[in-house]
Amino acid sequence: MNGRPRVLGPVVDDETRCIHYRSPLDVIAIRFACCGEYYSCHLCHAETADHPARQWPADRRDERAVLCGVCGHELTIADYLATNDCPECGAAFNPGCRLHTHLYFES
Repeated sequence: MNGRPRVLGPVVDDETRCIHYRSPLDVIAIRFACCGEYYSCHLCHAETADHPARQWPADRRDERAVLCGVCGHELTIADYLATNDCPECGAAFNPGCRLHTHLYFES
């Protein structure tokens, strides 16, 4: 065990990439509000969880719900939404993930 949270779904490497998103910048996992479990993406959750996904409420931006797959740092939702890279290790995050934030977080 390396002390990092477990990431569920069809993960393909130790930096949380999955079969759906596996570019060099796809290095985050999201802890889902519905179950408290980390998944690499919304498709991983849809395919493997036994329940529908639920967004994090807008008033819970202080929750640590984003995992940097490079260093294991857990970001708050607010911190993740305000940056393009990990504040701990500097790993760049995929800017295309911004297109999917509505699937994870209420606006």
